Amino acid sequence: MTNTPDKIVYTAGATVTGGRRGGRAVSDDGILDLELQAPKETGGPGGATNPEQLFAAGYGACFQGAMGLAAKELGVDAGGSTLRAEVGLGPEGESFAIAVTLRVTVPGLTQEQTQELIERTHQLCPYSKAVRGNVPVTLVAETA
Repeated sequence: MTNTPDKIVYTAGATVTGGRRGGRAVSDDGILDLELQAPKETGGPGGATNPEQLFAAGYGACFQGAMGLAAKELGVDAGGSTLRAEVGLGPEGESFAIAVTLRVTVPGLTQEQTQELIERTHQLCPYSKAVRGNVPVTLVAETA
């Protein structure tokens, strides 16, 4: 199933040169301007950000935003929540693939309530929709 927006209200753009080894990523507005390096764990020099870190930050921010919608729908307060996004990279066939774990803590909610909240959020989040059926995503409700 393809999730196509009814109308595009914002388009983010970035220009990347050099890829993950000595590359650079610059957003169209210049606010994001990062050196890219492969992590030491994959044979790179480390010392700069990498695509997996950027994906973790983007997915985490998007998911936490969508959590506000899910919390309102479920009648709970997700204020003060903390989300840790982990993006793992490893060999898959002839190339590589990623796997994601999202760990969420919501003060004042039980582990069961938090799990229900993040399961619903996973249905609403645009990043979750984008990776569904292709990237394994593990949702972990943690207690404060």
